Amino acid sequence: MMRVARSFVLVALLPVFAGCQLFNSKPVDSNAGLSRLQGELLSANGELVFQPCIGQQRYVVRDSANTTLVQDATDMPVKPGALFADIRGSFTASKSAGSDGEVNVKQLYRLERSSNACKDPNFKQLTVHANGNGPTWEVRASGKGLQLTREGQPPLVLPYVEEQVGDGRFYLSTEANNQRIELWVAPQRCTDSVDGSVQHLGAELRVNGQVQRGCGYFGGARSD
Repeated sequence: MMRVARSFVLVALLPVFAGCQLFNSKPVDSNAGLSRLQGELLSANGELVFQPCIGQQRYVVRDSANTTLVQDATDMPVKPGALFADIRGSFTASKSAGSDGEVNVKQLYRLERSSNACKDPNFKQLTVHANGNGPTWEVRASGKGLQLTREGQPPLVLPYVEEQVGDGRFYLSTEANNQRIELWVAPQRCTDSVDGSVQHLGAELRVNGQVQRGCGYFGGARSD
């Protein structure tokens, strides 16, 4: 009878142990093994090649995640400046001298014509950048505060709070001089209607309820 009782207790505890394993499991890091780099896109031998801002290694672009990077690079308006790209992916260096490695792109943060993007001294401190047109506005958020620049208005630098609203969406908010300022951000492909740049966030600037729409991207201080 004792053996039967002990067996029953062990069987009864199995779901408890299984539950403990479930609750103790760590969340999967979707960015594990991936690197985020900024650089220039070039065309070589009929393929799209990525060359980081720092270093000489070049990587042939593979877009198995269908980020639209290749098509966006093809459609980008021809204007002065290099074709700058901010991407996350798995980078494999070439094993042969003089040949290119490969990058399998998983996330496109930004694609634009620019000769200065690689030299931006504030990118590493930046958490979120957003901008729009008609009239022109720009928001730069970092650990130092929220900097708002608007056409025809003096620039503002203010402390802010961030609130998450689910599905990757969030907003930054601040108040100054009886003004309620909010930047609402959502993960979605966004194209700037003026310069044709592509960014991975849709953005809305709300000042006292008035809405202006634009695009945005994460800066170097944010690992999303």
